Amino acid sequence: MTIPKELLSGMYRKMQSIRKFEKTASVFFAEGKIPGFVHLYIGEEAIAVGACANLRDDDYITSTHRGHGHIVAKGGNLKYMMAELFGKETGYCKGKGGSMHIADAELGILGANGIVGAGHLIATGAAWSAKYRGTDQVSVCFFGDASTNQSTFHEAMNLASIWKLPVIFVCENNLYGISVSQARHQNIQDISERAVGYGMPSLSADGNDVLTVYEKVGEAVSRARAGGGPTLLEFKTYRHHGHFEGDAGAYRPKEEVEAWLQKDPLPRFESYLLDNGVLTEEELETIRQEIDQEIREALEFADASPYPAPESSVRDIYSDLIEEARIR
Repeated sequence: MTIPKELLSGMYRKMQSIRKFEKTASVFFAEGKIPGFVHLYIGEEAIAVGACANLRDDDYITSTHRGHGHIVAKGGNLKYMMAELFGKETGYCKGKGGSMHIADAELGILGANGIVGAGHLIATGAAWSAKYRGTDQVSVCFFGDASTNQSTFHEAMNLASIWKLPVIFVCENNLYGISVSQARHQNIQDISERAVGYGMPSLSADGNDVLTVYEKVGEAVSRARAGGGPTLLEFKTYRHHGHFEGDAGAYRPKEEVEAWLQKDPLPRFESYLLDNGVLTEEELETIRQEIDQEIREALEFADASPYPAPESSVRDIYSDLIEEARIR
């Protein structure tokens, strides 16, 4: 597999953007400047970036309560994201959605979602829309391991398989459903096994290797665009922080945490880029500094933005214009 330097550099930039955005969110949440709950994507960056590197702007994604990484990887605006986290009216959802409800229809981002398993059916519906309209758009559904116990997962898998819909189900298996380990909520080791019951191709792979993710999702995307139907991809990974900010994660053995920290996807990718002469340390540092500046600008934008007016709470609840509600 030969990947152009520009694409590899772009993937590294996206991974760094996610990591730095999330670290910044962690700091400001701890200071009480970000309201509500915050679920960080630190440690899982390779999956969102590797998957979205195969997508076009008009392709769709659905996300989860841990959605910042997916939004950034698909091309989301850091300023609008930061403003949304801070509850400001310049945010993606005018400060009303917060950390778990960011969307950008222009980029095919159909929304992060605080409801576990909600994205399965939304992504399948978007895939049906693409097939109905005769386009070659695809839909990628990101979800966690525990959500595969939800009925929505099985309903979506069944329908997508029967109708050969262009949807790729991407399971980000970070081994825990909140504080419950996969071994305690499922009697299987690989979630990919669940595809057998629906006659759907599947595989399990290393979710901390961005190139593996890029390759496997790319194969599934090509298959979907060509009319070959859905695929279930399970990528095993690990969140570095607790389930949410403030969760000490005492339910995870220290030895397990340390072992997974050694598999951090970011330094792994940096080593690959350096060892293969793709980028120099100076070029990597330049990218890091540029992203630091972007994060500073996003913070300044969010800080300077006003809070939504109280009377705006009843606006934007629904649209009475059918044209506005249509998926392009």
